[in-house]
Amino acid sequence: MLKVIGNTVTELVAEQVIHVSTKKHVWKLTLPLAERVAQTIFIKNADPIKFGSRRKREDKLRITSNLIESVFKAHENGSPNVKKRLQEFLMTSICTPYATMPETKLFREKYGISPPSFLTISPYGGCNLKCKGCYAASAPLDMPFLSADTFQWVLDQKRKDWGSWFTVVSGGEPFLWHDGDVDLIEIAARNPEQYFLVYSNGTQIDKTTAARLGEVGNITLAISVEGFEKETDWRRGKGTFKKILTAFDNLRNSGVPFGISTTAVPENAELVLSDEMVKFFFEEQGVLYQWLFQYMPIGRGVDTTRQISPELRKWMWKREQELIYDRHLFLADFWNGGPFSSGCIAGARKEGYMYIDWNGNIYPCVFVPYWKDNIHTLKSSGKPLSDAIFSDLFRGVRDWQCSYNYLKPPRECGNEIRPCFIRDHHDKARNVILGTNATPSSSSAEQSLTDNDYISSMREYDLGLAEQLDPIWEEYYREE
Repeated sequence: MLKVIGNTVTELVAEQVIHVSTKKHVWKLTLPLAERVAQTIFIKNADPIKFGSRRKREDKLRITSNLIESVFKAHENGSPNVKKRLQEFLMTSICTPYATMPETKLFREKYGISPPSFLTISPYGGCNLKCKGCYAASAPLDMPFLSADTFQWVLDQKRKDWGSWFTVVSGGEPFLWHDGDVDLIEIAARNPEQYFLVYSNGTQIDKTTAARLGEVGNITLAISVEGFEKETDWRRGKGTFKKILTAFDNLRNSGVPFGISTTAVPENAELVLSDEMVKFFFEEQGVLYQWLFQYMPIGRGVDTTRQISPELRKWMWKREQELIYDRHLFLADFWNGGPFSSGCIAGARKEGYMYIDWNGNIYPCVFVPYWKDNIHTLKSSGKPLSDAIFSDLFRGVRDWQCSYNYLKPPRECGNEIRPCFIRDHHDKARNVILGTNATPSSSSAEQSLTDNDYISSMREYDLGLAEQLDPIWEEYYREE
C-alpha cells in the first residue's frame, strides 16, 4: 500500500517520522501537511488511467493518510530498533518509487511487465489450535515445512529480481516454524532489508518472544480474533482470547507494532465492524490496523452458506467507508476495498503478489488453491522464482484483470467493489483453472471444479452480488 503514495509524500513522511523520535505526538501536527501533499498527487494532479475516477482517488488518498497515521503511531510507541527500521524503510526503500528501482527496471526490460510488489509465504502448515473451519484444524504438527535455506532463497529471489522489500508470512502458526536453531525471528534478523507482516494466533507471544521481536524491529503482527472473548474462544478454543490479551500486553511493553485479523461470517460481520470493536482494540489495546477477511468457500470444509450474503456485504461496504473516512482507521477488506488496490492483486500483478505454501507450491492467491510451479523444482533446476509468474495460470489471472478493470479508463472499469477472481467472478476463474490444467491443492479444491451444487451456488451468489453492488459502483465510481 505504501508504494502508491508517491515519492513526494514518502520523502515528506520519512523526514517527519525521524522527528517523531525526539518530539512526542509530532505526527499529529505533521499529518495534515502530508495529507495535503497526498491530495495533490491523488486528486489535483492524478492520472485517471493510473488512479481511476475521482471517488476512487479519494479512497486511495484516505486509506493512504490512515496508513501514514498508523506508521507514525508505530514509530512513536516503538522500540529503538522498531523506530530505526521504520526510518530506514521510509528513507530508502519506500522513498524510491517502485517503478524506478533498478531491479524493477531490469525486470521490465527483460520481461516487458513490472514484477509484483510482495509475496505471501507459509513456511509451515501446522498449528497448536484447532479452529472451526480452518484447513489446519486436522493437520499434524509433523507435516512438511520449508527449510531455512529454501525460505532464504525465496527472500533473496524477490529482493534481487523484483526489488521487493515487503513479505507476508502466514501458516498454520508461523511462530511454530523452525529449522534447527533458525526460527522466524532469526530469519527476520538475517534480512533487515525486509519488512515482515506475520499473521499469528498470538498464543506463542510470551515476554521473551516479544522482546526478541522488539530487538529485530522489522516485524509487525496481525493477530486473529473473531470478535471478543465469546466469539474468539468459540472458534479457536477456550482461553485463547485471554492469551491474545497477554500477547498484546507483551507486544506493547516491547514496542512492537501490531494489528488484528478478523474473518467475517454472517454471525459476526456486524460485530467486527462495531463501535465496541473500535473502542476496545484500537483505543484501549493499541491496535494499529485491521485486516478484514470475508469467509471464502474454498478448500476443505466448503460451505457456501457461510459466506457473507450480498445484502450484508453491501452493509459492510457502507460501514467500512464510515470507519475509514470518519474514524480514520487503516482497515483493509480485500473484497469491499477493491478501489484502494485497483481491484484483484492476485497472479503476481504489478503492485500485486503470489503465494507459496509449506510444500513449495506457488499459487496466484492464498484463496486460489491451484498451482503450476513449485519452488523446489525451480530451485533444483537453476530457474528463478520469477519463472512462475509466466505460467499460463498466472497469465490467465492477469489477462482477466486487464479485461475487467486494471488500468482501464474510469468509464470502462469493472466494479472493483466485487473484485475477487475466484469468488465474485467464479465462472471466469473456473474457466482459467480448467483451461490451464492447474493442479488442485486438495481433494476438495479438485471436487469444487466439478460439483454442480457448488458451481450453481457460486453463480447465484455472483448474480446477487452484482445486483447489490453494481448500483453503488455506478453512483459513486462510474465517471464519463
